[in-house]
Amino acid sequence: MNKRIMLFVQLVCLSLTLWGQTNMSGFSITKEDSLQHEGKSVELIKIVNKNGMTVKVTNYAASLAYVSAPDRNGVFEPVVLGLDSLCYYFGRQPKLGATVGRFANRIKNAELALDGKVYHLDKNSKEHSIHGGIKGFHLQVFKTDTCYTAGDTAIVVFKYLSPDMEGGFPGNLSLSLAYKFTNDNELILDYVASTDKPTVINLTNHSYFNLTGCKESILNHYYMIKGDSITLVNSTGIPTGELMSVVGMKYDFRTLQPIKRRIEQSGKGYDTNYKLNKAPGSLAFVAQVVDSVSGRVLKAYTTEPGMQFYTPGSDLSYLKGVGHLRYGKFFGFCLEMQHFPDSPHHPQFPTTVLLPGETYRQTTIYKFEIL
Repeated sequence: MNKRIMLFVQLVCLSLTLWGQTNMSGFSITKEDSLQHEGKSVELIKIVNKNGMTVKVTNYAASLAYVSAPDRNGVFEPVVLGLDSLCYYFGRQPKLGATVGRFANRIKNAELALDGKVYHLDKNSKEHSIHGGIKGFHLQVFKTDTCYTAGDTAIVVFKYLSPDMEGGFPGNLSLSLAYKFTNDNELILDYVASTDKPTVINLTNHSYFNLTGCKESILNHYYMIKGDSITLVNSTGIPTGELMSVVGMKYDFRTLQPIKRRIEQSGKGYDTNYKLNKAPGSLAFVAQVVDSVSGRVLKAYTTEPGMQFYTPGSDLSYLKGVGHLRYGKFFGFCLEMQHFPDSPHHPQFPTTVLLPGETYRQTTIYKFEIL
């Protein structure tokens, strides 16, 4: 038996022994729910670390469904918007916690050129393509590959094979996403992908965070984003190719800033791509959000060059929130680590092209702390 087969057998055996048990590192991993969707099995997997913090993930859209974190008094409450039952994820909902691809954000005129050939993509944002098209990754059932622990980290791996021309994108794209949950209250997202044809790729996670315990709006949070400039966009959200300094603008979050007055003055929330201040490809601290009432702090790190800061003002009261919570307007903020929107049309932007023989990699970390 070769080493690869032996390692696979060991991982499978380890995974089987983990379900419903607490291991030496203090982790408990359980399958909390399971049902069928379009002939495929959808599972909800629950992980609890030694501190009592809980994370739930599902292979539907490889989504982050639930995170609980303590406040300054040790009270655990949900800090991402989730739904009260796994079945609700299949209905109308704004991509809560979903993996977004094959290309997060927008592509102008729903077309791209590779090797002299023009590919026509799904038009699902007026004349443009957004978030991978009509049935992007946020509507796909991933394969639950493995669940195991390594040292002080619990790991759940989801995989998906995006077929050639899905959404209009060329190449069979093989994607692996590992959710890694540590005893330091870090949630690490490791993405790895490869292709058999030249293609483009831009992945992100679409979690809506709320440090109040998902009980109030996020307008009283304080925000810091390590970005000196944003990508200017036109009226349809397509970048012009220019970068604009944030100095003196409502986009300036280089130090911790309140957001409520800025949103009240402008009458709308943020849907803005920041060019992050970091070396290309390096894993760096890029954002921090603080809720001074609960004392909860979220710190974000990424290898990506950009981040879409999104604070939707739409009324989310139609959602059946986790634990029967009722959501409302400005009830979540998104820190979507990614490449810049419409990168295929702007050669001056960091490239999103992936070639056969190359490997796409991204690491994003969300770390929860207390003031």
